[in-house]
Amino acid sequence: MTDSNVSISERAARRIGEILKGEGDGAMLRISVEGGGCSGFQYKFDVDRAKTEDDLVIARDGAVVLVDSASVPFLAGSEVDFVDDLIGASFRVNNPNATASCGCGTSFSI
Repeated sequence: MTDSNVSISERAARRIGEILKGEGDGAMLRISVEGGGCSGFQYKFDVDRAKTEDDLVIARDGAVVLVDSASVPFLAGSEVDFVDDLIGASFRVNNPNATASCGCGTSFSI
């Protein structure tokens, strides 16, 4: 896992920007990986105003996303996308490290 790049699609950046605009100045989206979910790990999305020294900071089109250093290896090479389909609108992480994922796309295993 040498590629620690995490990218944000144009659709996701636009949606993140809309969400953060409603949260006021200094708001950023934090994506983290936690144990749990039906596949072993799950993605967590939170609005945060505090950036730590070791956060990975991804900025695109006015959207700022933070990933904590413990979550970066799990997300290496991933793209965060925003999908609006028949089952609803949601952020989706296209993660090349995941060997299995659940139907809802919020949990995965490696």
